[in-house]
Amino acid sequence: MGSEKQKTIENPDDSKKAFVLKYTVDGELSCIDAFRIVSGHKIVPDEVGIYADFLGINLTKCQMGLYGYTPEKKTVKPASSVSPELQKAIEDELDEGKLLCKNAWDIASGFGIGKMDVSCACESMGIKIKKCQLGAF
Repeated sequence: MGSEKQKTIENPDDSKKAFVLKYTVDGELSCIDAFRIVSGHKIVPDEVGIYADFLGINLTKCQMGLYGYTPEKKTVKPASSVSPELQKAIEDELDEGKLLCKNAWDIASGFGIGKMDVSCACESMGIKIKKCQLGAF
């Protein structure tokens, strides 16, 4: 689904709604909690985003630092330096000059670094991250 979330679900699954609601606090679902739902239940990331949207729940605190923070929308800042190896890994995964969120997560895992480290590297390289796995962007 990517960022093409739909506001309605033809046949909402009550158990999926319950999973999303269980992790919702004050009408908000953090990215990390959304992925707790994914890892513990038979639901994929974009479905969590669709159900959150369907239920009127705001997605917050992107693990890449790209959305859902207050008072600023994003918290990611450019890295002071990027290793040549990380730069190459990011450049090798570009899709139309942008890095898919899923690929950023995979790079972070492969390098044994935080997701935000990859996001900060992208910021310093002038590379945008696209297609949030939850459909937030």
